[in-house]
Amino acid sequence: MGERLTPGDPAPDFTLPDDTGTDVSLSDFRGKRVIVYFYPAAMTPGCTAQACDFSDSLEALRAVDTEVVGISPDEPEKLARFRERDGLTITLLSDADKSVMTAWGAYGEKKLYGKVVEGVIRSTVVVGEDGVVTHARYNVKATGHVARIRRDLGIE
Repeated sequence: MGERLTPGDPAPDFTLPDDTGTDVSLSDFRGKRVIVYFYPAAMTPGCTAQACDFSDSLEALRAVDTEVVGISPDEPEKLARFRERDGLTITLLSDADKSVMTAWGAYGEKKLYGKVVEGVIRSTVVVGEDGVVTHARYNVKATGHVARIRRDLGIE
């Protein structure tokens, strides 16, 4: 598992394919604040609730120059079905080899139903306009998390 990021750390850059197969890099968002969140699997109940919450909040977030990027190990084709099925408006990226998740501390040992397993750690990292981490939360809950991030960022 990679080291968890903390406020003040430079956000590791990445380039990953989106749901259309187009490469997207973190540096593409320089000059804007970016919420990068990691989730285990598209089209599962918790991940769907979280993606829909972020999509529902996107207009308010963009009003304050903030973008949202969701990253999972799902292939782009599955992400495309996820977007279509749920009308998602956020950027969805595929980290099939989990290298970005590992670099950001969002992949490794976690507890699942009382057992220690290796997998995606549901996490959210906020990166400032300058590419530096301003907030980092690990082992977050899928529901209610977007409202908490909005409160943390002072976004109504």
